[in-house]
Amino acid sequence: MLASLSIWGWGGLGVVLFLITFGPFAIFYLAFYILCFIGGFCVLMTKSSTFIKKVLEEMKSESKPIKIDRRLTGSSIIDEPLQQVIQFALRDYIQYWYYTLSDDETFLLEIRQTVQNALVEFSTRSKEVDWQPYFTTRLVDDFATHLRVFRKAQERLNEREDPKQRDAPEELLDSFFEAEVEMERKICRDVVCMSRKDEEGFLRDLCEVLLYLLLPPGDFHNKNMRYLLKEVLARGVLLPLINQLSDPDYINQFVIWMIRDSSCNYEAFLNILKLTDKVAELEAVKDKVLEELQYLRSLDTGGDDINFIKNQINSLLFVKKICETRIQRLQSGKEVDTLKLAANFGKLCVIPLEHIIAHNIALQFFMDYMQHMGGQAILFFWLTVEGYRVTAQQQLEVLQNSQRDGKIQSSQTTKGLLRSAALGVYDQYLSEKASPRVEVDEASVTRLAQKLNKEDPTPEIFDEIQKKVYDMMLRDERFYPSFKQHPLYVRMLAELDMLKEPSYMGSDHGDGESFNGSPTGSINLSLDDLSSGSVDESVQLHAFISDTGVCNDHGKTYALYTLTVIRKNSDGSEDIWKTYRRYSDFHDFHMRITEQFETLGPILKLPGKKTFNNMDREFLEKRKKDLNSYLQLLLNPEMVKACPMLMPHVYDFLENKAYSKGKGDFARKMDTFVNPLRSSMRNVSNAVKSLPDSLAEGVSKVSADMGRMSEKLGQDIKHSIFKVPPLIAKSDIDPEHCRISAQLDDNVDDNIPLRVMLLLMDEVFDLKERNQWLRRNIKNLLQQLIKATSGDTINRKIVDHVDYMTSPEQVSDYVKRFRDSYWPNGILAETPPHRDKSLRMRTRVAAKTTLLGIMPDELKHIIGAETTRKGILRVFDMFQHQPLNRRLACVFLEGYLETLFPQYKFPELFVKLHSRSPRVLRYSQKLRSLHKR
Repeated sequence: MLASLSIWGWGGLGVVLFLITFGPFAIFYLAFYILCFIGGFCVLMTKSSTFIKKVLEEMKSESKPIKIDRRLTGSSIIDEPLQQVIQFALRDYIQYWYYTLSDDETFLLEIRQTVQNALVEFSTRSKEVDWQPYFTTRLVDDFATHLRVFRKAQERLNEREDPKQRDAPEELLDSFFEAEVEMERKICRDVVCMSRKDEEGFLRDLCEVLLYLLLPPGDFHNKNMRYLLKEVLARGVLLPLINQLSDPDYINQFVIWMIRDSSCNYEAFLNILKLTDKVAELEAVKDKVLEELQYLRSLDTGGDDINFIKNQINSLLFVKKICETRIQRLQSGKEVDTLKLAANFGKLCVIPLEHIIAHNIALQFFMDYMQHMGGQAILFFWLTVEGYRVTAQQQLEVLQNSQRDGKIQSSQTTKGLLRSAALGVYDQYLSEKASPRVEVDEASVTRLAQKLNKEDPTPEIFDEIQKKVYDMMLRDERFYPSFKQHPLYVRMLAELDMLKEPSYMGSDHGDGESFNGSPTGSINLSLDDLSSGSVDESVQLHAFISDTGVCNDHGKTYALYTLTVIRKNSDGSEDIWKTYRRYSDFHDFHMRITEQFETLGPILKLPGKKTFNNMDREFLEKRKKDLNSYLQLLLNPEMVKACPMLMPHVYDFLENKAYSKGKGDFARKMDTFVNPLRSSMRNVSNAVKSLPDSLAEGVSKVSADMGRMSEKLGQDIKHSIFKVPPLIAKSDIDPEHCRISAQLDDNVDDNIPLRVMLLLMDEVFDLKERNQWLRRNIKNLLQQLIKATSGDTINRKIVDHVDYMTSPEQVSDYVKRFRDSYWPNGILAETPPHRDKSLRMRTRVAAKTTLLGIMPDELKHIIGAETTRKGILRVFDMFQHQPLNRRLACVFLEGYLETLFPQYKFPELFVKLHSRSPRVLRYSQKLRSLHKR
């Protein structure tokens, strides 16, 4: 009774609460909802057959295979390897984990279709871009600007007093990025290059922008798809690629591979060991030398092999001694440049003054010294007169040629121009108002003034005073005699590669300059007869090179030629012997006979030197053939009759003994360095040879040139001695704090190779520190080189080469190389084995040796041997810091994207991405505080 009463009570309470909560009409609503549900269910059941049929049809349509168009670039030779790369990438990076979740192929096909759509869009945009400006200007500008920032960072470190700070890599990186923000102002890539997390974030942001530009809107707005592709592209493609390209060891291996056809230059290898300041490099080379020595000493050989092994052991011991000596110097802290200079004083090569003022590099140091001694006016006068003489000779030759060709020209006009130029030289250096005035005897000045007033000026009008000025520079103790004892003279010898290094082995080993081993015996000819020149004319002499070999003597590798000499005596008998000569012996002999017999110079032509690959078998055979032709011409009967006094020198050269060089190393280097430049560019001739071919074609220009020639040349030389930097048009920015492309001189013509060569040479070899006169001469030489090699067609050749690099065949080859390197034989390449520190250090030495060995002697002649070495080693050192390499890769990527998408605001995007650096904020605050002051 109580239980039933409680149920009704609770039920009634629930009804009351329901009515209070939902109102009195809630019962009707509930009933209505139930009726609607039942009605809908009934309708659905009546149409279930139609519904099920449609669901099945939809499922069938989804199961049909998606058709993918395999065309990507429009070129089948590119599409085929590119499709294989896509297939391998999907297989190894997506399929291996996706199949553990699902067997449905639709997702994979959708991804492939999306990737192909992006590649199609990328290919279309690439075809619309003119890549020539990027490869010839933007790419080189980015590299040279990076090198400029690195050079500035090195200079800042060298200014610090603490040696530990100068050698610390962290200090170099800090100085580098400080210099970068000073140049870029709103950009600093230190965070991206030194933080893995920030670098990944930068690449993700960049990839998301690229996906927005390359993908169809439907695919891009698919968040899951976009996130997956962004991660694969950023962390699976770009990041590993940057890691590999920025690895210094990989770059060193790549350098060696790129120059693999060049034979190893043993002299360059020894120079690297002597110049390196890395103890780890020396230790690695020394360990390898000890390993090789142990192996060679364990060999059990005999006969001819024993001599070969002994030579190898001696060479390795020589290298070991260099390494040990260099390590000892570095560890003792005695490696100072001043010690090197002091060690060479007292045994320096003496270069005559006439050679110094004829050589661009030597003249620069003599200019600096004359300015220091207050005698610059004397040198300026001599150079200006030299320029006047060349100009006057040219104008008189033009006048004579014009009159000979029947053209009407006024000789008075030409003479008037010459008089104007001569008076300009006189007023600037010799008159009472000249400042500074060249001090010579007044009688000579008076005679010159009378000639200028009464006679027609000639090219030789200043010869008397110029000779006295030259004698003054030569004999005055303040000038040339003291210059030979000055540190600038030592630096000049270093640039000319005439500064001898201290010996590591002692004098008993000799200098290895000539071969001192030949079979015993001698020519049956009296030396007295040779010295007196009484040689029997009935004796016939024949000589030819029968064999060529490569020898190694005390660390130097050189070619040795076997000469077979046959002498037919008057009685019919024959004497046959062999002698051995080097190319330097031929060179020395040629210099001696052409100096003594000047008429032989135009007739006898000795084969020229070659900087690298000069031990290549093919090259040695060619030189052997050329030297044989030289010998046949030398021993020609007509030559013997024409120059009977020549034969004693020939007999001496062919005698079966060690050849005694008469010129020595200094004379041969002077002949190699000075004479080619003297013949092609006599002093400052190129500075004043820009005159028209005939007076009729440009009288006005001749008047302007001749009227202002002496003043302009004098002012140019004066300005050059103070090393005035070139001004940047319409800008007040320090040239050292702006990009390289902003500093191209206005007077540089629109010649792409010249612009690129000057831009690179300026930064690699730091030519801006040289005076402007020397830089102008370097530019002239480069222009001559370009014109001599390819003339006006070189621009077209560069354009053709860029077109070839971006042709379908080459792009296909790039894709195939990428495929084969990452998936050899269709299998994902394994992680390369770890290379230990010793191996990496030896690779560094090999890369430096290769770079230094391929530098042509012509480049050293133009800018100096020491400058060339420092420039090459600066570039090499720049690539040995991985954060800096990452920065360079980042800059190249940014430039590539700006070129590929010129219509989009990528520069502004990069400013936003890189302005997060704390250095940018500090620099901005610094600028604001400076402006407030």
